Amino acid sequence: MKFIIETSARHVHVTQETLEALFGEGYQLTVKKELSQPGQFASNEKVDVVGYKKDRATGQLVETRIKGVSILGPVRKENQVEVSLTDARTLGLSAPVRESGDVAGSAPCKLVGPKGEVELKEGVIAAKRHIHMTPEDAKEFGVENGQIVSVKVLNETGRSIIFGDTVIRVSPKYALAMHIDTDEANAGALSGLVYGEIVK
Repeated sequence: MKFIIETSARHVHVTQETLEALFGEGYQLTVKKELSQPGQFASNEKVDVVGYKKDRATGQLVETRIKGVSILGPVRKENQVEVSLTDARTLGLSAPVRESGDVAGSAPCKLVGPKGEVELKEGVIAAKRHIHMTPEDAKEFGVENGQIVSVKVLNETGRSIIFGDTVIRVSPKYALAMHIDTDEANAGALSGLVYGEIVK
């Protein structure tokens, strides 16, 4: 039994309050593309993610920035910035590997939009790789919510790879798909349509 593996590039989730601070009062996200998970979409709106690094020559903190990071919708109850560990190093941040939504005590950053800026005291994470499943999918695969599995990637790139520490996430609202970040995709030379299977 196999499932699709999707690469999730860096992106931002924001609250309505943060969205309005960045884009203006009453602003609403506009849909660019529907995503595989029902109700989720990539918006047309983008922000800059800002961190700080110590300059080796002067010892002073200097601003680092990744421009044009997409906001995913709809708005959420908490702000969350999902980056790869390579992105985190670029920004000078120590982003913990966490499940989505687990942002307590995570890395800070600043978001910059066309109408304003927002300082986040926490919210920057590297998302733990995971497989979205419906309860029916979980039953078929013989797994349960929160279970940690390994996934063999089915490809012929010359970089055969098995991803351990993959968490199963079960909800009736999900569609079957595994999500990895760009670092993980590059490690396996993955591109295009990619499938995986659980190995036990």
